[in-house]
Amino acid sequence: MTEPTVGEDAEARARAERHVGRPRERREDPDLLTGNAEYTDDITAPGETHLAFVRSPHGHADVEAIDTRAAEAMDGVLAAYTWADLREAGIPGRLPITDRVRGDVPGHPVLADGRVRYQGQPVAAVVAESRYRAADAAAAVDVSYTPREAAVDPVDATASDAPTLFEACPDNVATAGELGDEAATDAAFEDADEVVELDLVNNRLVANAMEPRAALARVHDGTLRVEMTSQSPHRHRSKLAQTLGLRENDVRVVAPDVGGGFGHKGHHHPGEAMAAWAARELDRPVKWVATRSENYQAGAHGRDHVTTAALAFDADGTIRGLRADTYAGVGGYGLGSGPALATWYGRLLAGEYEIPAVCCRTRGVFTNTAPVHSYRGAGRPEAIYVLERLVKRAADALGCDPAAFRRRNLLDPDDFPHETAVGATYDSGEYEAAMDRALDLVDYEAVREKRGEEGANGERGKRGERGERAERDDGRLVGVGLANFVESTGGGFESGVVRVHPDGGVTVFAGTHSHGQGHATTYAQIVADELGIPDEDVEVVEGDTDRIPAGTGTFGSRSTITAGSALAESAADVREKARDIAASELEAAPEDTVFEDGAFHVAGAPEQSVAFADVARAAYGRLPGDLEPGLEETTFFEQEETAYAFGTHAAVVAVDPETGEVDVERYVAVDDCGVQVNPKIVEGQVHGGVAQGLGQALYEGAQYDENGTLLTGSMQDYTVPKADQIPELTTDATETPSPTNPLGVKGIGEAGTIAAPPAVVNAVVDALEPYGVDHVDMPLTEERVWRAIQQSG
Repeated sequence: MTEPTVGEDAEARARAERHVGRPRERREDPDLLTGNAEYTDDITAPGETHLAFVRSPHGHADVEAIDTRAAEAMDGVLAAYTWADLREAGIPGRLPITDRVRGDVPGHPVLADGRVRYQGQPVAAVVAESRYRAADAAAAVDVSYTPREAAVDPVDATASDAPTLFEACPDNVATAGELGDEAATDAAFEDADEVVELDLVNNRLVANAMEPRAALARVHDGTLRVEMTSQSPHRHRSKLAQTLGLRENDVRVVAPDVGGGFGHKGHHHPGEAMAAWAARELDRPVKWVATRSENYQAGAHGRDHVTTAALAFDADGTIRGLRADTYAGVGGYGLGSGPALATWYGRLLAGEYEIPAVCCRTRGVFTNTAPVHSYRGAGRPEAIYVLERLVKRAADALGCDPAAFRRRNLLDPDDFPHETAVGATYDSGEYEAAMDRALDLVDYEAVREKRGEEGANGERGKRGERGERAERDDGRLVGVGLANFVESTGGGFESGVVRVHPDGGVTVFAGTHSHGQGHATTYAQIVADELGIPDEDVEVVEGDTDRIPAGTGTFGSRSTITAGSALAESAADVREKARDIAASELEAAPEDTVFEDGAFHVAGAPEQSVAFADVARAAYGRLPGDLEPGLEETTFFEQEETAYAFGTHAAVVAVDPETGEVDVERYVAVDDCGVQVNPKIVEGQVHGGVAQGLGQALYEGAQYDENGTLLTGSMQDYTVPKADQIPELTTDATETPSPTNPLGVKGIGEAGTIAAPPAVVNAVVDALEPYGVDHVDMPLTEERVWRAIQQSG
């Protein structure tokens, strides 16, 4: 065994002493687990009142009349409001449209402006002294409606005879986009040896955070202060100001602890806007807390894609081209239909593969359903699902092992940076290493061997008769499924402030907001490494627009890349200023002053040193030269190129053909998010994402009837997976640093929701192959799987 050199020994010791890379316990967890966390509804204000909404029971209707007199006459009721009150007040009263919508389509009114376009849309609001009086008063408001025909399915809504939601958009197509070279793709399909096609639905989901949306609004010294459940406090401040006709500096948004977001709490909704306006009107604090059923009806939904796709390839398994034509429901108003646009969805359709030609068309379609916003992954899961289902079908068509087909088309590590046919530029990747690791961990070769088939490097043998292959003693059929994925992470700018106090303690401020990501732990590790101090000496502040200069928020797997990098750069700047101060204290030149083990010393003379805390104290006195007092730096960081996380997930399932029951027996997730600041937090994010991905694949799905009535309006009808339905997960990682940011990190928060659905569906289809079943739409409920078997003949 070769002994390490002195230099190698020092480097290993330095790595061991670093905070980044250590699996620290999350410092947030004790308060969350003991009930000491403070959520919006835990906050009270003197004279607090409560807001309740009157919501439309119809999916599409004209509001003929609203009678609030009975409600206003009730004891404890302070006011009842309709759209007429907002209009009379002269405020915009509409939620700003965040996407480019075709036609002159108005934004979502805080209260219905004479027409409702989804069940649960707010029609009137009442404010009372207690929550229960407000609910009773809302029930006493009398509203007359004339129902209209509804459009629910995003494809059917574009038909010439479909009901129109907005006269300015007669075909109901809110947004439309196209990516790729259509002519090149046509040529690729013409030249290819084979083509497979697939029609699929990416099922509509309901965001099920433990804490529903909530807000407490009050006016203090002329400033509107809104405490609220928010992933993006600065964004919410901006949208509130626009809706209410205020300047941004007249609004302060404070986000306390937030019980889950998943994209649902990153967008502007009527509830917070109405509470804020009522607080100004009444000069009383107004609190609004959504019920679970309100959250289901009108909170925000996700996904809802209907896609026709095709993959062209040669007889040797080389992919030549891909087409996708997608209709995406955006709900009754075009507020957050970004996931439907080609820029979020279409740019990932090449996945991990060399696909020379891709053409993607998308349409975001108005439907009489709840608004569709970003839901964990937002466009990435929809794209990877299309691609990985096509890859599975192509491999089956060739009689080729699905892993071997993938391996043939993977990008090589030397291909990076790599620009895809749809304009995405991948920063770095070791795709085959991650896939090989997943295949090993799931014992892929052994599973294939039991099925009478060759493994990942060969082709399949002949199949037996129906039910013969891989059938257990109990009659269940076994299948294995893979999903390779890439994820775009880290967009937009973020701010990071590092402030050193005179005693050496450090407070950092970031424009993101943690609602389960563990920022207080991760950011402290990053800053502690830069300043050579214990990470417990670093306090992390988020969620207050008055204390933080600016921010974009937490979504899209961006926080560590953007805010982490901003804080790292601010901390490095603080360290360099501290070096100048220390040099003065040591009567040495800055270039001869070394920072090591939390202290500065003269190079070659470690006994001549000054501690970081002493430098901090000196920073607030008279400083030499042109150095300004204080030790604080601010950085606004935005990466020039996107960081692309990637990985391979694999699932082994057993399917009971008599009942359609699917049991996920084994699940492996191998992810690459670049440098891992905290491996324990990375693992937790993967676990949570996979749980949600399994929920979409097997259990969850929002359903409407033809009138736009939500049939899955509670947890009695909408199935969220329980703990005992989530298998034990095997997680592992490869590490390919990103060159797009100084930390070398990539996002991880949405990986599980991207990879799990195609991995599980591929596994179930694999198990059902003896029955001739080649596709089942999500969720793969027992009934759907059973019917697919029966219909196979």
